[in-house]
This record gives sequence, C-alpha cells and structure tokens, in this order.
Amino acid sequence: MTDDELLRYSRQILLPQFDIEGQERLRRSHVLIVGLGGLGSAVALYLAAAGVGRLTLVDFDRVDLSNLQRQIIHRTADIGRLKVESARDSVLALNPRVEVAAVPTALADAELSQQVAAAAVVVDACDNLPTRLALNAACVRAGTPLVSGAAIRLEGQVLVWRPGGEGACYRCLYRDADLNPESCAQTGVLAPLVGIIGSIQALEAIKVLTGLGEPLDGRLLLLDAARMDWRTMRVRRDPACPVCGDRGA
Repeated sequence: MTDDELLRYSRQILLPQFDIEGQERLRRSHVLIVGLGGLGSAVALYLAAAGVGRLTLVDFDRVDLSNLQRQIIHRTADIGRLKVESARDSVLALNPRVEVAAVPTALADAELSQQVAAAAVVVDACDNLPTRLALNAACVRAGTPLVSGAAIRLEGQVLVWRPGGEGACYRCLYRDADLNPESCAQTGVLAPLVGIIGSIQALEAIKVLTGLGEPLDGRLLLLDAARMDWRTMRVRRDPACPVCGDRGA
C-alpha cells in the first residue's frame, strides 16, 4: 500500500478491528451495484471513498431533472447523460484509484448471472420488484452475498443475504408480492432517506467484504423516518422458498 493510500484511508485503518488487513481486502474486492438512483448514489460514493478496488455500475436510465433532488452522484450538467457514465465520473473524481466498469443496460439471463458470479458482493439499489427478484435469484444461484435496500415516502429497509446462512433471501419475504408496487414517482420520497438507506447498504457491503462486525443477514432493518424509529426483525429462510428453500433453484 502506497503512502498516499495510507493517508487517504488512515481514519478507517486506525480502527483496530479493521486495520491495514481490512483495507487490503477492500482494495482486492469487486462490488456490483445495480441501480444508480438515490440508493446507488450513496452506495457508489461511499464504497469508492472507502477504497473498494473495483466497482461495476449497472443502470439503463438517463439523468432527469427530477432525479437531482436525491440522486447526489449526478449534477445538473449531467441531465440527459446515462446515469452509469455520470456516476462513473463522480466516482473517479472522488477516488481515481478505483477501477470502474459502466454497464448501461438492464441485466438479464446469462449476462446477469455472469456479472453476479464475478462480484464479491452485489448491492441491490434498484427501484422495481421484478429486477430485485431476478437479482436475488442470481445471487442465490451463484452463492454471491446480496445487500438489498429500499426506500419510499418516509420508510426504508435493508436486508443482507449470505450463502450458507439461515437468513431469508428477498424472495422469502415477498413470495406473493405485487410485481408492480408503488414507486417514488407515484408516492414520493424525502431526499435524505435514500442517503441513509444507501449508506447503510455501503456499510453492510464493507462488513461482508472484510469480516468486520456482524452483517444484517437473518435480520431485516426497518426505518420509519417520520418518527426516526428503527426496528430489527428476525427473518429466517423459508424452507418452501422457490429460490433458496430446500426445493429452490
């Protein structure tokens, strides 16, 4: 590790449970981030700042004026640009040592499986349930840890799934869910909420990558921001889940 890197990451290297070994693990890690909106903005910036060596950014959308209220990785001058390109530029401006791959398409089928299998951790920062379920299934098949987050109105949640554990996967929680639930475009979302949830996702990804602390697998973290009320629910794997259960894929 160079002197520049030691100085850049000094505040987290000072943590005795993290140290240089944790920093080296981050530098060797590859994280796949799906979605560069409100959640993905915080995830990408914090993982880049922390020193994750390689980020693959996935989003097919372009920056719109209405995004700028909460998607802090993009700027006014980026309106009309692909989100992955805008996000890549912001990440590299923050930390040019990070290797960034930009994927401006919606991943599916073989390409989705390939990208998931190549990553050490996948972060679900997307905004629609079908994509979340497909990403969850791909992670279970590949045995790749998944950090999933969601935020709408004044409510947010974070769930971590790791292979070999007894914690629920995303499909366990939403077996009979409506595939077209409400969106932020329909019901709104307060700007800082996505930053809070995205920051927690980044923290959980770092914990999984480095072995720091106890990740949220087996627990669903819920936030009611109107009351600033945090709750944690134990969530066990459903043996009948079609994805991770005893008869799952």
